[in-house]
Amino acid sequence: MSVFHWGELEAQARAGFGERASAVSRLVRPWLPHGADDFLSHQNLLVVGAQDDDGRLWASLFTGPRGFVSAPDDESVHVRALLDADDPAAPLTRREGRLGLLAIDLETRLRLRVNGAATPAPDGLRLAVAQAFPNCPKYIQKRHVVETGDSVPGVSVRTPALTAEMSDLVTDADTFFVASASDTGDPDVSHRGGNPGFVELLSPARLRWADYAGNSMLMTLGNIIENPRTGLLLVDWATGTTLQLTGRAQVRWPEGETGPRAVEFEIDEAVYRPRSLPAHWSAPTPSRFNP
Repeated sequence: MSVFHWGELEAQARAGFGERASAVSRLVRPWLPHGADDFLSHQNLLVVGAQDDDGRLWASLFTGPRGFVSAPDDESVHVRALLDADDPAAPLTRREGRLGLLAIDLETRLRLRVNGAATPAPDGLRLAVAQAFPNCPKYIQKRHVVETGDSVPGVSVRTPALTAEMSDLVTDADTFFVASASDTGDPDVSHRGGNPGFVELLSPARLRWADYAGNSMLMTLGNIIENPRTGLLLVDWATGTTLQLTGRAQVRWPEGETGPRAVEFEIDEAVYRPRSLPAHWSAPTPSRFNP
């Protein structure tokens, strides 16, 4: 049986990736790949994607010292961290439900996606693995932690559209994370990267980005085809400030046989959290794959 749902199959067919996606689908398994326990234990951040009861998608970041993420066995992940109370994704990670996780190592450009059913724990959560698969290092900007723990979090701001300060964070971004979900509510969270400016600001409530060539599975696009609800997370890596956006996305396919795919995103709500991350990161070393 195919590991893909109908939206992913439709996206792959439209992009001409059917055979290629079928070949790489063997990487998607209901258990963690060999070496995942060592990789997870080395991480100090973990991206999470979750869907609220009202259908909105949110993406956020768990952070902690190395070892805060572990794999007790090949079919589960233990996260020993809690999101801050003002984080819109926090209540979604403190109850039973389905989550998408992305372990991404910005120093080595390695990443692992793990999706499944979460159960809250006193120190965080446990995830029963439904899907796990590695991703290629394309478009990941290399960074390392330069300092931790000195900044004081600011007051979070919630708005229906981007302010000037939020807009600057968007147009300066070389990285963001996108949470999506199928029409049955199975969430996923993925990475997007490029040179600053790769996220276009069409208006204070509308963004667009090109969908660069990746693993050919088109899981995010497939989710958007089934369910336009989408969540974005952007980070000011120098200050630890985060910007979380929830809204609706639409895939823009090229008119002819060639040309880039793009995604347009309309904002329903923006949550700006100054200095919300304890770690500050170095300036990036751009990926050689960036267009």
